[in-house]
Amino acid sequence: MLADVMLAVMWAGLTCYALFGGADFGAGLWDLLAGRSRRGLPQRRLIEHSIGPVWEANHVWLIFVLVLLWSGFSPVFAAVLSTLYIPLTLTALGIIARGAAFAFRKASTELWQQRLFGACFAVSSVVTPFFLGTVAGGVASGRVPSGIAKGDVVTGWVNPTSLLGGVLSVLTCAHLAAVYLCADAAREGDHELVGGFRRRAVTSGLLSGLVALAGIGILHQDAPVLFHGLTHRALGVVIVSAVAGVVGLGLLLRHRYVLARAAAALAVAAIIWAWGVAQYPYMLVPGTTVAASASVDSVLAACLIATAVGAVLLIPSLWLLYTTFQRPADEAARDGRA
Repeated sequence: MLADVMLAVMWAGLTCYALFGGADFGAGLWDLLAGRSRRGLPQRRLIEHSIGPVWEANHVWLIFVLVLLWSGFSPVFAAVLSTLYIPLTLTALGIIARGAAFAFRKASTELWQQRLFGACFAVSSVVTPFFLGTVAGGVASGRVPSGIAKGDVVTGWVNPTSLLGGVLSVLTCAHLAAVYLCADAAREGDHELVGGFRRRAVTSGLLSGLVALAGIGILHQDAPVLFHGLTHRALGVVIVSAVAGVVGLGLLLRHRYVLARAAAALAVAAIIWAWGVAQYPYMLVPGTTVAASASVDSVLAACLIATAVGAVLLIPSLWLLYTTFQRPADEAARDGRA
């Protein structure tokens, strides 16, 4: 039972990373597509204002998930990292390059420097979620066997399900970011930016739905265990995700941006939990179960207690951080001068 609780807490952390870190990555994609310097300046300023205070804080969730996986399910941690070390290394390099480029662009005064670091920031924002998606696809399709480096280090992440996961990750991040930026632009009173990000949100949402539908056939052929779980045990959660996605698009068209945020977040969260429900009780398909790979109860209990104590400090701090900067830029500037 403790192992199931640990898994649920870990999955909640993964969901938070997808929602917060995912929108952060997606903002980088829209930064890339904003246009040349003069035309794209308003969009890039809004993106910087929206993600500037939280772009590093969002990675707390990824660290949290990795620590729980290492502590609570160490055989799974060893198998995943030893088999999928190539995309995971590329992910780490992308996170580092992205953060450094974002900081350097802000401090640069020359236009060529801003363009160079801006391109690095934007490209890293695309490739990082793509590689994370390939890792998820490799695990979900059963290409990570139990044991140290027992799986193929290339086909473990270069396969149809992994490529589907990578593309869906990029599109999902782009959709979340566009929906969130709609509300931020509306708060700033910039109707031109609102319209631009609304079009991006609707387009990326429709593309995500089309890719997901096309992915049904891929999963049927390439990941039959996951396909069976999604169409049986997790079917209700999949339906919730689909309905929330459609409702979110409708809310965008009706200019209800705050509610659209909630609907988009629910759609993404539901599909992540659908994956977990579909694969349960297996941590690694087809034979490594949650119970078989979990640490002893004393370790699980200590981890859960430490997590509860940390949550008392972390969650209010993150809430304060997000709410403090969810204000118009001119209001924040006045407070800063005061």
